[in-house]
Amino acid sequence: MDRSVIKLFDANAKDYDRQRRGLIPCFDDFYGMALSLVECGNSSPCILDLGAGTGLFSSMVLLKYPEARLTLMDLSDSMLQEARRRFHGAPNVDYITGDYSSYPFTQTYDAVVSSLSIHHLTHPEKRQLFATIHRLLNEGGIFVNADQVKGHTDQADVYYRRRWLEEIRASGLPEDAIQASIERRSLDINATAADQMQWMEEAGFEDVDCMYKYLDFAVFYGKKSGRTS
Repeated sequence: MDRSVIKLFDANAKDYDRQRRGLIPCFDDFYGMALSLVECGNSSPCILDLGAGTGLFSSMVLLKYPEARLTLMDLSDSMLQEARRRFHGAPNVDYITGDYSSYPFTQTYDAVVSSLSIHHLTHPEKRQLFATIHRLLNEGGIFVNADQVKGHTDQADVYYRRRWLEEIRASGLPEDAIQASIERRSLDINATAADQMQWMEEAGFEDVDCMYKYLDFAVFYGKKSGRTS
């Protein structure tokens, strides 16, 4: 992953959560759908959050599964420091500072989740990561990815950008926060929803679908097949 991405997120770690709602016009539906898709077969699942940042999505998952064992991974240790403050004293939350696109994972999980992170990878890295995630999942495990997507046409991307700028400027965010987000998004490498679903299927996922989409915000789902009798 581009090291410049780390610097930008390090610089905005403390204000990240407060600004997130203003920067995501569909915040409630976007995260609400992602959370609803995190369905595990037991009350204490092992869940890996890739690009966990300050732990915003993980905190929602933990409310749903209070006995879950969570592992939060992010390139930015500054972001994970905010997560450590959020989950201070929680015995069931672990942290890994590292690059999930190349990390030598050894554990398996009941669910892998991610929010607004994987779009920073190149397309070949995305494809490889989806294969890695499939390998990391236990049988019947699920992958939920709430992320940004590229439009099917260039005209769609122009429209997405215009609408996003209109809505975040109407949110009341200060101009410096808006400009910082624009700078971060200049490094994005979005892929189309169709390509991402194809790559997930190639990795071995079943029941793959884009379960929610608003402009260039989308939520993807895939499942690793269970043991056959």
